[in-house]
Amino acid sequence: MKIVVVALGKIGLPLAVQFAGSGHEVVGVDVNPAVVDLVNAGTEPFPGEAELAERLADVVSRGALRATTDYGEAVPGADAVVLVVPLFVDGDGVPDFGWMDAATRSLAEHLTPGTLVSYETTLPVGTTRTRWKPMLEEGSGLTEGTDFHLVFSPERVLTGRVFADLRTYPKLVGALSPEGARRATEFYQAVLQFDDRTDLPRPNGVWDLGSAEAAEMAKLAETTYRDVNIGLANQFARFAGAHGIDVQQVIEACNSQPYSHIHQPGIAVGGHCIPVYPRLYLWNDPDATVVRAAREANAGMPEHAVTLLADAYGDLTGARVLVLGASYRGGVKETAFSGVFPTVAALRSRGAQVTVSDPMYSSDELAALDLPPHTDGDPVDAVVVQADHASYRDLSAEDLPGVKVVVDGRRVTDPARFPGVVHRVIGA
Repeated sequence: MKIVVVALGKIGLPLAVQFAGSGHEVVGVDVNPAVVDLVNAGTEPFPGEAELAERLADVVSRGALRATTDYGEAVPGADAVVLVVPLFVDGDGVPDFGWMDAATRSLAEHLTPGTLVSYETTLPVGTTRTRWKPMLEEGSGLTEGTDFHLVFSPERVLTGRVFADLRTYPKLVGALSPEGARRATEFYQAVLQFDDRTDLPRPNGVWDLGSAEAAEMAKLAETTYRDVNIGLANQFARFAGAHGIDVQQVIEACNSQPYSHIHQPGIAVGGHCIPVYPRLYLWNDPDATVVRAAREANAGMPEHAVTLLADAYGDLTGARVLVLGASYRGGVKETAFSGVFPTVAALRSRGAQVTVSDPMYSSDELAALDLPPHTDGDPVDAVVVQADHASYRDLSAEDLPGVKVVVDGRRVTDPARFPGVVHRVIGA
């Protein structure tokens, strides 16, 4: 097959490499010429994705994958087009379709009969049928279900482990017609390989959910579940901490029973998915009070962590506070909706002198994010651990001259390595 992947980001590029590695001709389209040049040189544009560097170099060297900024060069004659263009949500939870609309119109202009079009970007329920279908038909002059087929098939992977996740989780598809579902199932069966899983109600592979709306809701539901679960864990943690109970022991005890799956509490919920998709769900279902309450609970955790610090340290005016971790989670160089931003804002609002350190970011990169970089060895009065980078497990008081209080928002540091230092965690 000739396959086009639109948007060569942290999900789109591994997908393109996966498809090319499965024996197909793949053309990647991206609006960023620098990304296109790097891909054509066989060089990964971003670090940290397991197996990507080697696989990318291989498929490019074999001529199985190339990239372009030109839809007119890439799209005509394609058997399948997969779009992984970002969708943004504003502060009020309203989706901004700007980039996706632009990509869809460019695709429609060059769409030819016989193509399967699959959107993998997470969407509000109904978007595939009510937004993309008429936009593609109007721009192309073709008829969905006759001249081309449109499906929604959500990505279900985490950056850093995309290739492993593609093998592990069933590929969900939802079409607008039975023929579209058949085409989508055959397509993904041809480009993906699946691990055997005995824990599933049906064999691992491509699962047709019967409609685009069901597939759209499945992605929102599985991610919103995580946000609600973490919100509940954070509520438990705040109560436990106020009553001298270690919530970690409580959670471990609860989860020893097979019907309890309480997640981990922490200083923040970040990334492109968990803080965003519940708001897309709320856009469809504004009466979902449980979802709204969980989102508010999680959004309040950075302020709660700073309150823990102030309770232990005292007045933070002029205090030198180091925030450890700019990334939204350990081991990933990504600051999308990272807890570092509200944590820094909360500290600044209390008059603290804030600096930030992260092993994955240079001082210049931190400064560009409006995060004042910390110089190793400079004295600090207090520390807030925001990301669970593995290297933080080895931190000690000797690494942080002058430190009096540590608030570990991720339970990653060892209290025994901080003798004489007040050490606090969320939920204890």
